[in-house]
Amino acid sequence: MSYFAAAVVRDDSGWTATEVNLRGATDIDEVADRLRDVDQEADVSLLFVEADDAYLVILRLDEGEDLRVFGSDSAYAEESRLGQLLVGDLKTSVTGLDGDDEPRPAGGGDEESEQPAVDPEADPVGDADLLANLGISAQKLLTLCGHEGMLPADVTAEICEVLGCADEVEELREV
Repeated sequence: MSYFAAAVVRDDSGWTATEVNLRGATDIDEVADRLRDVDQEADVSLLFVEADDAYLVILRLDEGEDLRVFGSDSAYAEESRLGQLLVGDLKTSVTGLDGDDEPRPAGGGDEESEQPAVDPEADPVGDADLLANLGISAQKLLTLCGHEGMLPADVTAEICEVLGCADEVEELREV
């Protein structure tokens, strides 16, 4: 299974992006250490792991502490060793949706809404609210991940556009 892992870190001077090699990582704590190593002084550190145009995992550290993880689909844990390492220990439901653990269709069930519903085939796991204070609500994240035709790279690009670091991540892809 192939993957792309981009760390995006914010400090006083803004956002920077670096590709992270996850080969040989033995557990989620080692992955978090690799994210910390990108910038020990970062206020916010995010790691976007895209696998086989099918799965997205986002890890977040604030000031190097309090690891939070979101996975677009729990099936990733069954598909690869890296998936097991990143999302295998997460609860099978998503947290961060107004206090309940059940994902809801985008648009609150309004059939007139142009927002697509969350993909019923996907089983997102972890903390969907991990980007809320950065401008991406849990519902928006779930909608992006569940939108038909959206690849993990597209979701990452949309998130990074909101954060203001899309160009930095795109440069990593071009290398």
